Amino acid sequence: MNHVSKTLEQRLRAAPIVPLIQADDPVVAVKTANALKEGGLSVIEVVLRTDAAVDCMEAIVKQTEGLIVGAGTVLTVEQAQNVVARGAQFVVSPGLVDGVAEFCQSQSVPIYAGTMTAGEVQRAYALGLRTVKFFPAKLAGGVPVLKAFSSVFRDMQFMPTGGVSAANLHEFLALPSVIACGGSWLTPADAIAADDYNAITELAREAVAIAQTARPLEK
Repeated sequence: MNHVSKTLEQRLRAAPIVPLIQADDPVVAVKTANALKEGGLSVIEVVLRTDAAVDCMEAIVKQTEGLIVGAGTVLTVEQAQNVVARGAQFVVSPGLVDGVAEFCQSQSVPIYAGTMTAGEVQRAYALGLRTVKFFPAKLAGGVPVLKAFSSVFRDMQFMPTGGVSAANLHEFLALPSVIACGGSWLTPADAIAADDYNAITELAREAVAIAQTARPLEK
């Protein structure tokens, strides 16, 4: 395990929530990232859902301290190459594409590929991945499906994303196989539009508190 992977794993054990930032303005992205950090979350995923997403990710990498910043919604090898060149410290995909996974592995960049079925989890396992995204978590069956996967893929870890919220976060985090949960509920568009970054900080603090009740967290 390389330094980045080890540090990332330690961070997720300490605060097992990965907030998603969707922004088209680097200034807004940096403010959002700092608000999340203030609330106790230091692993940030910038999703490639706007034309300026990579610029936003790079701005967070360069203009903040103490954060691990990754790129999400990475669909192709070319996108993976671009975000890694621009500073992404991990990559998240909605699905499992061999080429994306293999490129990230060749660069020693952690990759959380999306899985939804047992076949996809098994394929990820065969590719050498031991932590995968479970997406869309709620629609794919949620906690019962993850329990079933965990009994079969005993050394796999999962990052549920999609339909995770403050209301069900504790249910996912109570599963030993869940390393962390990803979610966009921590960065609501209305709060960002209103320049209310204190609201984002409070949502992050709430999530950390929920995680603390779900399982003991490491310092």
